[in-house]
Amino acid sequence: MLRLIQLRNGNIRKIGVIDDQRIKLLSEFASIYELARAAIDSGVKLSALTERHCADESLDYDEVYGGQSEWRILPAADHPEEPSRCLVTGTGLTHMASARNRDAMHAKNPDQPAQVETLSDSMKMFRWGVEGGRPAQGKIGVAPEWFYKGCGDVLRAHGEPLVTPRYAEDGGEEPEVAGVYLIGADARPYRIGLAVGNEFSDHKFEKRNYLYLAGSKLRNCALGPELIVDHDFQSVPGEVVIERDGRPLWSKEIKTGEAEMCHSLSNIEHHHFKFEWHRRPGDLHVHFFGADAFSFGAGVQLSDGDVMTVSFEGFGRPLRNPVKIDQATDEFVAVTRLD
Repeated sequence: MLRLIQLRNGNIRKIGVIDDQRIKLLSEFASIYELARAAIDSGVKLSALTERHCADESLDYDEVYGGQSEWRILPAADHPEEPSRCLVTGTGLTHMASARNRDAMHAKNPDQPAQVETLSDSMKMFRWGVEGGRPAQGKIGVAPEWFYKGCGDVLRAHGEPLVTPRYAEDGGEEPEVAGVYLIGADARPYRIGLAVGNEFSDHKFEKRNYLYLAGSKLRNCALGPELIVDHDFQSVPGEVVIERDGRPLWSKEIKTGEAEMCHSLSNIEHHHFKFEWHRRPGDLHVHFFGADAFSFGAGVQLSDGDVMTVSFEGFGRPLRNPVKIDQATDEFVAVTRLD
């Protein structure tokens, strides 16, 4: 599989190919965005274009990954010039365990066995996905849940803290895989690849009422460290681990991929890109595909300094991010009138 990584050393950006324990740098392109755009414009496969521009220069991956190098890992994809032209979004209620967690959060009486007439809206939507989320090839299935996280400014890299802002009630990991897409000059979406992600959210705020879901998702999130160009996304085992004071606090084996989801990847992609304003040439899209499980569902509340680790088999090295809680007092934001 082709595994790409984005790096920065001061004001210098590079992209590289993971080759065992080395990072082979590319000579021509400073970002995956530029590489993908060149592939679309030239009609050359991404793998062939990457091989053509591999330089002799390489870096020790262990040093870079561990933070002992002058080179720092960037998010696995970004818009290098205009973060506002990178849309970060996601699809929820795609995995069975996630649907159960959400149903327990929003059910009027979680202790009562669910009946058809007493299902929460979350479980109803999940069942719609089970019944109609995997249509025949080229056909349109039922729409999944969709949410907005922000523009490219919310993306964080491996090793960077994910911040629970002062106005939040909580912050918790959501271990997922995200798709990265570029809109070509022909207004068509092109999938560049897939990456490990942590779709950080405010579960306490969401639990108050499912209509708070939209606001609970407006948070920073992490992507990377590697972008996998040609991964088979059928059934992908993984693990999420929470560490506190250097020791494991909670962990769980998880799975993702189309075989583990009620929506097919093509159906998720259709319902995101069916909107013409999601097909603006030159825009980058990062779309999360949903989580199998997360620590909040097990009753864990993350504290400042906890470290979240997300890994999926075949997706390169794990994504690790510490939690940082903004302890400042929330402040009222006043709007200035121009009349």
